[in-house]
Amino acid sequence: QVQLVESGGGLVQAGGSLRLSCAASGRSFSNYAMAWFRQAPGKEREFVAAISWNSGSTYYADSVKGRFTISRDNAKNPVYLRMNRLKPEDTAVYYCAAEGTPGYSGNYYGFITSYDYWGQGTQVTVSS
Repeated sequence: QVQLVESGGGLVQAGGSLRLSCAASGRSFSNYAMAWFRQAPGKEREFVAAISWNSGSTYYADSVKGRFTISRDNAKNPVYLRMNRLKPEDTAVYYCAAEGTPGYSGNYYGFITSYDYWGQGTQVTVSS
């Protein structure tokens, strides 16, 4: 059974930092693009960042560009999200996602439907 498990969420003051991790079991995702999405209460799930299988390409939502960094270590946990200068509006449940077919997401890396595998989410709360 394929599973993605996020960790690293928590409560942090505005301006602080957190690093989220996503661990995979059941298969290797070293050849698959992966991404982070988030969902705040009462809002739709939105794209945060994505990374290609070889880390050659990274993509960010405008709202996090310059503050968040996505990375991966295919030998260990598949993907990380380093979040700096956090703001209260970053408060959300953060989800890790992975393609089901290598290269499927292509230019549609920001679309929920581009990913077949999802974690259960980790809560990030930023206090003002």
